[in-house]
Amino acid sequence: MGGCLSCCGNSAEETNLMPSPEERRQQQLDAAEKRRQESESRGIKNPENVRRQQQRALEQERREAEAERQGQAQPTLKWQTT
Repeated sequence: MGGCLSCCGNSAEETNLMPSPEERRQQQLDAAEKRRQESESRGIKNPENVRRQQQRALEQERREAEAERQGQAQPTLKWQTT
């Protein structure tokens, strides 16, 4: 007899399976943050190395801008490799 009643209503076990709305929101935020980080580092083997290269490039641009402001702008050669 109890088997018939279990399909008609929510049992106590089923209600405990769904997290609270606040907990679910937090899980969704965590998952979105994880996806964002994975997409940023996709194809990058060493993210720390990329960060250092970006900082070096910014520092070089800053030095060039400073030299230009001081009137010491000289044509510089830039090596590019492909």
